[in-house]
Amino acid sequence: MKLVQMDFKYTGPFGSEMTESMKGLAESISKEPGFLWKIWTENKETQEAGGIYMFADEESAKKYITMHSERLGKFGITGINAKIFDVNIPLSKIDNGPV
Repeated sequence: MKLVQMDFKYTGPFGSEMTESMKGLAESISKEPGFLWKIWTENKETQEAGGIYMFADEESAKKYITMHSERLGKFGITGINAKIFDVNIPLSKIDNGPV
């Protein structure tokens, strides 16, 4: 498994308005190859958004980062920070991580 961390500057919407406007995007993400889950992140105060994703393998994670970065660029979002991490499953299970 590979964890992906993505964040970027985002001016909104936030909260329930974000939920309404991003529902289609969330549904699309759920169908990506190798995708397991995502935790959506948002911070209205710092004008940031992004997510923590879990993918089955590194190839799927890399392809997703490329595709999603291009998609975000079409919305005018730049300066995307994306990182891939290995997951220490035994330690994550001790701390109730969704693995």
